[in-house]
Amino acid sequence: MVPVLTSRKASELPVNEVACVLQADLQLGLTQEEVRRRRAYHGWNEFDISEDEPLWRKYLSQFKDPLILLLLASAVISIIMHQFDDAISITVVAVVLSCVQEYRSEKSLEELGKLVPPECHCVREGNLEHLLARELVPGDTVCLSVGEKVPADLRLFEATDLSVDESSLTGETTPCTKSTAHQPASTNGDIASRSNIAFMGTLVRYGKAKGIVIGTGENSEFGEVFKMMQAEEAPKTPLQKSMDLLGKQLSLYSFCIIGVIMLVGWLQGKSLLDMFTIGVSLAVAAIPEGLPIVVTVTLALGVMRMVKKRAIIKKLPIVETLGCCNVICSDKTGTLTKNEMTVTQLFTSDGQHAEVTGVGYNGQGEVLLNGEVIHGFSCQSISKIVEVGCVCNDSIIRNHNVLGRPTEGALIALAMKVGLEGLQREYVRVEEHPFSSEKKWMAVRCVHRTQQDKAGVYFMKGAYEQVIRFCSSYNSRGSALPLNHQQVELYQQQISYMGSGGLRVLAFASGSEMGKLTFLGLVGIIDPPRSGVKEAVGTLISSGVTIKMITGDSQETAMSIGQLIHTRLRKCINGVAVTDGVPGSALCPQISVFYRASPRHKLKIVKSLQNNGAVVAMTGDGVNDAVALKAADIGVAMGQTGTDVCKEAADMILVDDDFQTIMSAIEEGKGIYNNIKNFVCFQLSTSIAALTLISLATLMNFPNPLNAMQILWINIIMDGPPAQSLGVEPVDRDIIRKPPRNVGDSIITRSLIVKVLVSAFIIVCGTLYVFWRELQDNVITPRDTTMTFTCFVFFDMFNALSSRSQVSTRMVHEMGLCSNRTFCFAVLASIMGQLLVIYFPPLQSVFQTESLSVLDLVFLVSLTSSVCAVSEVIKKVERWRGVEKSPPSDFFHEV
Repeated sequence: MVPVLTSRKASELPVNEVACVLQADLQLGLTQEEVRRRRAYHGWNEFDISEDEPLWRKYLSQFKDPLILLLLASAVISIIMHQFDDAISITVVAVVLSCVQEYRSEKSLEELGKLVPPECHCVREGNLEHLLARELVPGDTVCLSVGEKVPADLRLFEATDLSVDESSLTGETTPCTKSTAHQPASTNGDIASRSNIAFMGTLVRYGKAKGIVIGTGENSEFGEVFKMMQAEEAPKTPLQKSMDLLGKQLSLYSFCIIGVIMLVGWLQGKSLLDMFTIGVSLAVAAIPEGLPIVVTVTLALGVMRMVKKRAIIKKLPIVETLGCCNVICSDKTGTLTKNEMTVTQLFTSDGQHAEVTGVGYNGQGEVLLNGEVIHGFSCQSISKIVEVGCVCNDSIIRNHNVLGRPTEGALIALAMKVGLEGLQREYVRVEEHPFSSEKKWMAVRCVHRTQQDKAGVYFMKGAYEQVIRFCSSYNSRGSALPLNHQQVELYQQQISYMGSGGLRVLAFASGSEMGKLTFLGLVGIIDPPRSGVKEAVGTLISSGVTIKMITGDSQETAMSIGQLIHTRLRKCINGVAVTDGVPGSALCPQISVFYRASPRHKLKIVKSLQNNGAVVAMTGDGVNDAVALKAADIGVAMGQTGTDVCKEAADMILVDDDFQTIMSAIEEGKGIYNNIKNFVCFQLSTSIAALTLISLATLMNFPNPLNAMQILWINIIMDGPPAQSLGVEPVDRDIIRKPPRNVGDSIITRSLIVKVLVSAFIIVCGTLYVFWRELQDNVITPRDTTMTFTCFVFFDMFNALSSRSQVSTRMVHEMGLCSNRTFCFAVLASIMGQLLVIYFPPLQSVFQTESLSVLDLVFLVSLTSSVCAVSEVIKKVERWRGVEKSPPSDFFHEV
């Protein structure tokens, strides 16, 4: 059977040897019988998307979650205890949580299949046929022309001025010039260097070609990306890991409670079965069944807030994961830059240096010479360069998109900024010398529409070393002076200066005769950073996030963009060095910039950083980024320039491609985690206080200070509106300056436990004091339980108030009492409900309460506010001890 050639092997062989290996005829193509035989062996030219695991199986797998198992266990026990209302609510929570955790759509592999163009032109049995690209097999001869996508990996055997945009696969900014000559093995180590191969899914920008199919479907270079994506699974988010740990901790605490209660009761001589019943009831009460609801609602609200900031979060837990992201691996092309070539510098032949502002294929920006704006023909030296760039040009800009070569699009955009784009229509082209990769220059002879009887003028642009050979003079403020050695040295120095900044340099000349042209100057072109990227990178670094740039571009271009983003750039390494068993992989945490990085390299870089304990966000827009996006803890895709494959593989999509949105997302993630932690602090302190009261009464044979209905009401408040409203606390504006949290830290930290125990201790002591104060006659009356009951509820409200900022240590007056309106309404509703329970006769009979005086309420408010006051003192102490340390402000610092 016909073997499949890798693109690397095919690039090393002469075309006739490739055709021999594939047993194909380059001119006549394959016969229909041979095509059927090969398709039976190689399959269709498409990606085989295997069926996903059934949804019901995925759903059942979610019940391995410790917290959900604990909730279900408590539901079963509640049924045994005939507490059917608790059992129903707990079961609903567990089912909804598992559905939310699992329901998602992974379409990245399907979108990858769309990269294969639907149709192509193929030679079979000597005839040029228009057929579906999926029908191609190895050995087919394919014809390419401008604007077409390459339908399979092709070894080119004819190429006329061919340029292919490979940015989606390799990350290269500029289109790659293709040829047909075979390459030595030493020069084709990475995909970008294989100039005689046209890769599936890439776009023909210019020229035309013919090639023989060497790889289809999964055997193409895109197929390698496909197979890596199939093998890659998205990691668990830090929040999911924290919730798993919390579930195990709550399970442990619950069993400890049961064990202690049973042991003490057994030692007291009580029935073991009775003590087991009491212990299980208390353990079930200790489980914060409201926690999964708060987590889900808080994450959902965070997702909704991110939509307003032009970011789409595809999976709920991801929005919190951003809060502990400490490394952002960013693709350069299309992410940090717009993937739009732009003229940034002009150097005239008489030594004047001009700066060009604005980005993209539009007229937004200015040409500045010594601080003055150049427009029209106000500066002859600059307008001459712009005129040549505009007239000696085969591309056009339409709807901010360039049709043709990107570098030519940049020259038209330059003319638009100066107001000279109309020059292209004022000339009639009478002679043309097209650009080719061999000669590296282009020239046209044109006549002005009003002077068509004259010989015309030559306009030339191209590589400096080629253009200067045709020049005998240089332009000096409108006059042509003889070209001398001193001027040539000056131009060489300027080219070296521009090149060191990563600029692509073009030279321009014009004149009436080829060979005696006048040199006009140089233009520096680059794909510059997006607007606002530098500021966003600086803010992220100051908050403790490491930024690493990964690109398929050259070292010079990568370093220049890195330096434009921030000046303190450190280590740089070739992506090829990041391989298994090579020290480069271990150096990943220390490297700032990775250049010439393939999809496989990007994946290994992400894995290496994760193995070093980093929480990695990966940003990108091309297919070459998709595998790394899926493997990263947070995959971030560009919404406008990103490919469908990239968007489907990502967890978050930036709608307007604004890198600054990542900063807002990290801020939101940190705020969400703080809100969840504040809720846990409130619930645990309230639960422990309630459990302690009931346990003391049970174990020490004290009269029960609260009846069953009062305990139910407290439980509703514990899991109800006041608790839930903690999950919608507005994000602290200062939180972005705090370092990312350690993913290894549990939600229940030592600091949180101290706060929980202090609050619970104050609530228990205060409530017992009120109970003791009222119980002077040793007879429990409705007033006694009403005072005790109201005391506990008021303690709960003040505890909720202090819990709004337990993590951030902000004082209540600094946050503003009404900054969280939901919380205000929830507390107000709870207080109104409590007053109804106390003063509304029908409810008085249900809860066995009686009316209290105003002095009683004033006394209770004064006492219960102590829990908030003590909490504020603890926050002050934490600030004084410097618990919140400022993160390092180093660029590209080590993990």
